[in-house]
Amino acid sequence: MDQSVGDMLRETADRLFQAHCDTATQRLADQGTWPAALWAAIEEAGLHRALVPEEAGGFGVAVPDALSLLKVAGAHALPLPLAETMLASWLLAGAGLDIPDGPLTVGPVRDGESVTLTRADGVWHVAGTLTRIPWARDLERMVVLAGDRIALVSRDSWSIEPGENVAREPRDTVRFDGSVIAVGPSAVDAAALIAVGAAMRTQQIAGALTRLTEMTTQYAQDRVQFGRPIGKFQAVQQNLAVVAGQAAAAVAAADLAAEAIADGVKILPIAAGKARAGEAAGIAAGIAHQVHGAIGFTFEHNLHFLTRRLWSWRDEFGKDAVWQTLLGQHMARVGGAAVWAEITAA
Repeated sequence: MDQSVGDMLRETADRLFQAHCDTATQRLADQGTWPAALWAAIEEAGLHRALVPEEAGGFGVAVPDALSLLKVAGAHALPLPLAETMLASWLLAGAGLDIPDGPLTVGPVRDGESVTLTRADGVWHVAGTLTRIPWARDLERMVVLAGDRIALVSRDSWSIEPGENVAREPRDTVRFDGSVIAVGPSAVDAAALIAVGAAMRTQQIAGALTRLTEMTTQYAQDRVQFGRPIGKFQAVQQNLAVVAGQAAAAVAAADLAAEAIADGVKILPIAAGKARAGEAAGIAAGIAHQVHGAIGFTFEHNLHFLTRRLWSWRDEFGKDAVWQTLLGQHMARVGGAAVWAEITAA
């Protein structure tokens, strides 16, 4: 049977991450070292442009296939802004702007935050503060949404107050005050931008949970207690089944969210997907640590590379409660007679 484009992309990404995203690289990234060789391999393979249309220098593949690369990245606990670069590149392509080489990040990533663009003597100026910006300290370019415009901003136009998430990935406060490289009309508003970011985090969660399930199941088969593998005990088997079920739910949620972007960034399916994946992340990560016992909490074991990211990603681009509230408010507005139709809508 012929391979689909998506299958080939995922296999390419998996081979690349296996070769370049090893435990030593992840531990160095934890200590603040930028994994330059790993990013160079990603750029050489063109994975960071997967979401960009062919006419703008990308792969020109279907949106769900492009986003599925992030499942692979999540499974490998990739310590790099691949999702953010894909999102920023997609925004630039939508605005008709050239996409620079190198990694990118994007803002705002939190509801209610914004920056302003003003023009004087033919020069655009950006001002304002954005918080929790991924990887800002390590990058030379950032894409920001300001009202109905997209701006590409260089490092000399912002200052940093360092921060990080639970996974020790940079999440910095960025203060803008300077000129911009380029400005174009935005194809999305702030709500849609955050929704696309949420869909990307849902993909990463799904990939990490898939790997978490494999790792936890294998450990239960290998760890012997009271004369037999702990995976033979019924209570452990029940917990493994819960983990597998949560991972499957997250994969379905990620697929739902990806299709919603392909359909023109429909926010409600993305909300449902992100909320469900975030719930799955919390449940499965907790059980995985229970099954692994004390060793799973040590820095020497690799489990924490997945679980710390799961705990971080479920809160980024909107927590579960934020998306659940949005869904609840929508259902309240449509009224009881229309609730079933809304739930079952394609």
